[in-house]
Amino acid sequence: MQWWSRNQSEQSHIDALRRQVFALFSAEFQRLLSGMSSAPFNVPSSSSDHNAEPEADAGIEQTRRTLLLGALATTACLGCSPPARAGEDPPGSDERPQKGDVLVFSEGDQEGKLITAADVKVGGPPLHAWPKDPNTSVVRSASRLNEILIIKLDPADLDEKTRARAVDGIIAYSAICSHAGCPVTAWVKSDVGDKEMFKCMCHNSEFDPRAGAQVVFGPAPRRLAALPLALADGSLSVAGNFLGKVGGTQPG
Repeated sequence: MQWWSRNQSEQSHIDALRRQVFALFSAEFQRLLSGMSSAPFNVPSSSSDHNAEPEADAGIEQTRRTLLLGALATTACLGCSPPARAGEDPPGSDERPQKGDVLVFSEGDQEGKLITAADVKVGGPPLHAWPKDPNTSVVRSASRLNEILIIKLDPADLDEKTRARAVDGIIAYSAICSHAGCPVTAWVKSDVGDKEMFKCMCHNSEFDPRAGAQVVFGPAPRRLAALPLALADGSLSVAGNFLGKVGGTQPG
């Protein structure tokens, strides 16, 4: 946050200097135009001067054009702001979730809006979310590894460790499969039981959110990384760092 504020301050100072220089050159440009428009031409006093008059007028006109174009180019350049680099992500947008981050929808009609406890329905389906820095309003969406699954289950169905990091039965996990790094998108009945599980449709790995998202089926080598939650003013927030490694162990 301190680095971000310092950059903002430095940019403001640069913009102020640019405006001052622009004003100075604008004033000089106006003075130059006024002087050239009011300056009289000397009347030639001899036939030799008369013969040289077309060349002299042409030279003066060329000089005027050069000065005018130079002034215009200089003021236009100094007056404009530097263009933003296309596709540049704001600082912090690729950092992992931080304690105190709020959670916002990552997809659908409510994309970018805060997720409240009331938005998470018991029994699923899970919501997909991004963490968002509440101080800078930067959504940490520059890395796909930051996408989060949020689901609400009966607290009585959660094991002890899972219940400890939940909020009223609401729990959160990484949305990235630990096998090949594919997105975990499905909430379906398990192939090996009668309960619904998170499922990665790439290679059919299944994870049980009631037991810390442990693997119950498929080639995934480890459980999904868990994210502790907190609740403030009705909105969900991050209570700590990811527990466990985020991402896959092999290419997809």
